[in-house]
Amino acid sequence: MRILVTGANGYIGRHIVTSLLDKGIEVIACDINTPDIDSRAEKKEFNLFNISSENIFEELGSPDVCLHMAWRNGFVHNADTQMGDLSAHYNFLIKMINGGLKHLAVMGTMHEVGYWEGAIDENTPCNPTSMYGIAKDALRRSMIQYCNQNGVILQWLRCFYILGDDKKNNSIFCKLLNAAEEGKTTFPFTTGKNKYDFIKVNELASLISATITQTDITGIINCCTGTPISLAEQVESFIKEHNLNIQLDYGAFPDRPYDSPCIYGDATKINEIMKR
Repeated sequence: MRILVTGANGYIGRHIVTSLLDKGIEVIACDINTPDIDSRAEKKEFNLFNISSENIFEELGSPDVCLHMAWRNGFVHNADTQMGDLSAHYNFLIKMINGGLKHLAVMGTMHEVGYWEGAIDENTPCNPTSMYGIAKDALRRSMIQYCNQNGVILQWLRCFYILGDDKKNNSIFCKLLNAAEEGKTTFPFTTGKNKYDFIKVNELASLISATITQTDITGIINCCTGTPISLAEQVESFIKEHNLNIQLDYGAFPDRPYDSPCIYGDATKINEIMKR
């Protein structure tokens, strides 16, 4: 099996490439720059936002599976590039399918759903509230239609809250590490009562690599734990794990009114995959 990973040099992509290689999979790792990718992979420096060739499937190694993870400004949810890049993602993927691709997996996000309380499953209605969520949801809908029309297997990998490799993830955990390095002993915080579905990036990589190397379970697949944990509990655990000399200043920031009090993924499908 040959798997093409786009966005392979990104925060999550690097871990997935290594996970696939450890399973004995041949990996074509594609990104604009490739310095941090596992050296065992076949690296291809490629800008999918500027494609002129119609034979891109062959030029990228005629893979058995394409895992599409490339996405600019993933942490800046209302960046202009979210909607501006949408047609480029669509153009790249349909050219891959028209060239002969038979199995497509795409990184999705819980932000496609928008505000929701409780478990998200594959039938949860989507009403995204950020440009990032809107763009991802539009790509999801278009790929469902195009893959169905062309007999292509589609796995939409919906992810939730990711931690680990924290200097690169641009999250509250990265900000905590930076604050501790600067010698700060307090960190302004919300009440921390909201509950989310957290997963470490190396564990997420294992879920995704297992998912895309099988074809019995397809469609929208939540790559998650299925267990909601309060933000306060997760952050306090992180502080303890990293021996940070820092205290949370609870209530310094108000809880955002558009954040769900509890949102997490239904893990039924991913649990079935991991049991195989």
